[in-house]
Amino acid sequence: MSNSVLALLGYAAWTMLLLLGIGLMRSGLVLAGKRAANQFSPDGSDLSPFSNRLCRAHANCFENLPIFTAVILVALVMGRNGVTDPLALPFLAARIGQSTTHLASTSHYAVLLRFALFLAQWMILAYWIVRLLTAG
Repeated sequence: MSNSVLALLGYAAWTMLLLLGIGLMRSGLVLAGKRAANQFSPDGSDLSPFSNRLCRAHANCFENLPIFTAVILVALVMGRNGVTDPLALPFLAARIGQSTTHLASTSHYAVLLRFALFLAQWMILAYWIVRLLTAG
């Protein structure tokens, strides 16, 4: 399995893990009789600051997953995963790091770190797109 495919599956698994966290948090409240199943705010802000950050981290993953998927699939279809393989796992690490930082803190330095990790992902994607577009 190439690093590109591994990173794509890892990204999907990470997104699912965040969703599982939301589901477990909400299911626990429903099963305990503390909330009705239809009484949750989509952004999680009605439960706690952590719940809100968890929902936002999940939403950020699925907002960016189509872009990552498209670039990886184009590379694979073109037989050019040699372009994406070297940075695929660092990309995934930056994505997981961004989400984890988001979950852990909203301090000034945490927000700067989150942005740096986002920027790293953006730069990797931009590099891949340019390389794939200019492939001979």
